[in-house]
Amino acid sequence: MSKAFAPNDTAGDGADDGELEVTPLPPGGKNYITPAGHARLLAELNHLVRVERPQVVNVVSWAAGNGDRSENGDYIYGKKRLREIDRRIRFLTKCLDNSEVVDPLRQDQTNRVFFGATVTVLDDQGLEATYSIVGVDEADPGAGRISWVSPLARALLRAEEGDQVRFHSPGGWRVLDIVAVEYKTLD
Repeated sequence: MSKAFAPNDTAGDGADDGELEVTPLPPGGKNYITPAGHARLLAELNHLVRVERPQVVNVVSWAAGNGDRSENGDYIYGKKRLREIDRRIRFLTKCLDNSEVVDPLRQDQTNRVFFGATVTVLDDQGLEATYSIVGVDEADPGAGRISWVSPLARALLRAEEGDQVRFHSPGGWRVLDIVAVEYKTLD
């Protein structure tokens, strides 16, 4: 049987999958992040390094001492979980090393939209929405937090209260009126 058709013992185990989580930053762009977002990523990294990883290592070492590892579910799952944790630790470390913390409260030009702004907009149907422009790693569209590299945020950046912006959404071109711009703590 050709090796091309033989099952690969390491396929899908994540041993060398590379980074699965990719931050969609523009080439040469900085990884801007709010202080609250930075604190959340740092807290997650500390939890993984100080709590979760040591617990999994203990389970894996206990399971390894039980004998046959090929049919030992605790060992197999533990090793897989350990690879996932290590991958996330590498990702978070890289994000934090490359991030530039920008505090929205320190913005001088509060009448214009910049990173960290909370913007209230009105669409052509009279619906009002509020968006906070945050870092790529802390975006949560459901909570009104959009990444600064998103089409909507790019259209809003540098605009002022009273301006009208036009951007291309998945549903086509949209026009929004900027009702209010404010800078506040997001968490």
